[in-house]
Amino acid sequence: MRAVIQRVTRASVTVEGATVSSIGRGLLVLLGVSRDDSPADADYLLDKVLGLRVFPDSDRKMNLDVFQAGGSLLVISQFTLYGDCRKGRRPSFDQAAAPETARALYQYFVTRARERKIRVETGEFQAYMAVELTNDGPVTILFDSTRLF
Repeated sequence: MRAVIQRVTRASVTVEGATVSSIGRGLLVLLGVSRDDSPADADYLLDKVLGLRVFPDSDRKMNLDVFQAGGSLLVISQFTLYGDCRKGRRPSFDQAAAPETARALYQYFVTRARERKIRVETGEFQAYMAVELTNDGPVTILFDSTRLF
């Protein structure tokens, strides 16, 4: 499972011209699911995301996690995170999970996040979405449940 995490002052997702979700301060999580992922990968990644200390404390040091900072999550399904561009010019998505598998693990991730008592908003799975954000910092972090970058 892969995630691109962006600290934001605001983020929203629009489907067919209608805003379906938005958050203020928090983390935008672009979440990709591979064909080899399991709930254990989602749990690992969720712990990393929620424990990520990228919000400033009173000394302006990145020392607070999203919950401590009073933030929210906007979680967007993003199968293109598994695009392999090493051969040719068109990405191969062979490593991305099939839609039914990806949907189940995406929903599992969101459900487990909500169980942690943090506000979680989502995009619309398999929809064409327009994601708008104001990256704060900018702060962008990459996570992969199976390897280091």
